[in-house]
Amino acid sequence: MCICVNCHYVDRCLTYHAVEHQHQQPHLTEIPDFDPREPSINVNIRPQGDYIEMEWDVVGCLSFQEERGKWARLRPGEAIPT
Repeated sequence: MCICVNCHYVDRCLTYHAVEHQHQQPHLTEIPDFDPREPSINVNIRPQGDYIEMEWDVVGCLSFQEERGKWARLRPGEAIPT
């Protein structure tokens, strides 16, 4: 699971913006202005028939500042990304 969903900076973060793009999801912001320090991203690659599924998860970041439920408050009623 991406640690970003519980990060204070999720709605301003350049790295999370890139993850949203990779997952073809709507952006929390169109113009992120926060450049995180040393984010670590795991990319899981799974063959799915005729295509390859890629899942990107931020698993570490020196800028991570926990704010539980931040993503959910920004997108009430939507399923939290896993």
